[in-house]
Amino acid sequence: MSQKKQGIILIIMAGFFFSIMTLCVRASGDLPTMQKAFFRNAVAAVIASVTLFRSKEGFRIKKSSFGDLFARCFCGTLGLICNFYAIDKIGLADANILNKLSPFFAIIFSIFILKEKANKVEWLCVITAFAGALFVIKPTGNINMVYSLIGALGGLGAGIAYTFVRKLGKKGERGPIIVFCFSMFSCITILPFLIMSYKPMTVVQTLILIGAGLGAAGGQFTITAAYTKAPAKEISVYDYTQILFAAMWGFIFYEELPDWLSITGYVIIIGSAIYKWYYVQKKDAKEAS
Repeated sequence: MSQKKQGIILIIMAGFFFSIMTLCVRASGDLPTMQKAFFRNAVAAVIASVTLFRSKEGFRIKKSSFGDLFARCFCGTLGLICNFYAIDKIGLADANILNKLSPFFAIIFSIFILKEKANKVEWLCVITAFAGALFVIKPTGNINMVYSLIGALGGLGAGIAYTFVRKLGKKGERGPIIVFCFSMFSCITILPFLIMSYKPMTVVQTLILIGAGLGAAGGQFTITAAYTKAPAKEISVYDYTQILFAAMWGFIFYEELPDWLSITGYVIIIGSAIYKWYYVQKKDAKEAS
């Protein structure tokens, strides 16, 4: 199987795992966002630690990776917190689609981080996707608009973070190291906020948050592996399967049905992603012939 096909399968798997994570975050109930984020990353940190402990290279990190790892961890943590906050405040599908603005943010920041220049078609897709996001955000000035903007900020953080994941992959840094550093950084950063706002949990809530952590770990490992297998421009469109999974969970468990404005936004954003992917494939095929 080619590297690209492996990347596609891995990124669809990541979409499923992350949709399970968002479902568990919502299902855990009225707990502080920082508390949910901590448990989500604590589980992933344990799994990554075990994986690294059993590997030959252990916890060894390339010297050239430290700066990029910090940037990936910092931006990823901010994106995670914003995303979790939005999940609790707006529909699951809306929160997920706003987080999936990340590939378009990645195009922008790849210019500065990876020195990759975007062409006119890619810029058009970015602008179109952001226009589609306005249908989801619904800039009417009410509180839901604020929650949606926070969700979009989550997409910004994730987009920058995944750009650094790609850069680390090019350097040959291992996926488990990237997951471990992100999870540990997030736990340490969030811990003071957790202590200040901790709310006692029931056994069921604890199990659900462990489920969120397992889903997150599965998503982190598979999406990290995906972006080290193939460039984001070739496989990122398949990441939008997460929206389908999230919409399905939202309907089944919460009877959520997105309104026509949100659906319009979904179509525009996903349509832009599909068109960009199609353009890249056609361009690569032409250059190869």
